[in-house]
Amino acid sequence: MKPDISVVIPLRNEGPNVATLAQRTLEALRNEPIELELILVDDGSTDDTWERILEARRADGRVRGLRHAQSFGQSAALWTGFRASRGDIIATLDGDLQNDPADLPAMLKELAACDMVCGVRTKRQDTAIRRISSAVARLARKTALGVDFRDSGCNLRVFKRAVLETIPPFDGLHRFMPILAHGAGAKVKELPVVHHPRAAGRTKYGVWNRLGRGVYDLAMVRWYLKRQIKTITPAQVSGEAEASRSSRNEEPHSAKPS
Repeated sequence: MKPDISVVIPLRNEGPNVATLAQRTLEALRNEPIELELILVDDGSTDDTWERILEARRADGRVRGLRHAQSFGQSAALWTGFRASRGDIIATLDGDLQNDPADLPAMLKELAACDMVCGVRTKRQDTAIRRISSAVARLARKTALGVDFRDSGCNLRVFKRAVLETIPPFDGLHRFMPILAHGAGAKVKELPVVHHPRAAGRTKYGVWNRLGRGVYDLAMVRWYLKRQIKTITPAQVSGEAEASRSSRNEEPHSAKPS
């Protein structure tokens, strides 16, 4: 049966978190009147993440596992999941258990009135340095792009499948999805969500490995938004013009004999 919603989660060396993550995600949506699939994408992990994904699959047939032969990055893992997904609604969250799947039902309700709902980590359980770097990044995005999302880096999101048509696949897209969708004319809403401390594993991101890359991505997205074609609704497109009466009644020309 085709699922109504596809939950896509990228994972990189998150073996200790896989079982709990799968269980919490499936439990969070247990009372929703929907069919779902949970797509766990292993981005070339070097620990036992893939083995834990296979165990989750055996425990529940709604779990699907995809595996990169090597690490291509979080954005690539998300895109692999998007391409494999079948639901008309897609949800994403991080694999480190800091996002809470229990927020998904409320986000799905809000989706009835918009195209994308993005989480805002109001009480972030991160180090002071990470919180400061995120605040600086928000200011830079607002200044360079002219649009202000409180937490565009939060990967707890739900959106309609059509939103994917507004987002180009590139390494770094996970930081700019709401901005790109908004730039193409999609209605994007933000919603406060819970943020937990990391329980196991190690973060893959630091200040220095994000700074230079963030500046480069920001410049690229600025250029893209200026060139982006906005979504054109059917109501904004006229039908084909009818041929004139004379054209419709005119017989086709035939060659005259010599």
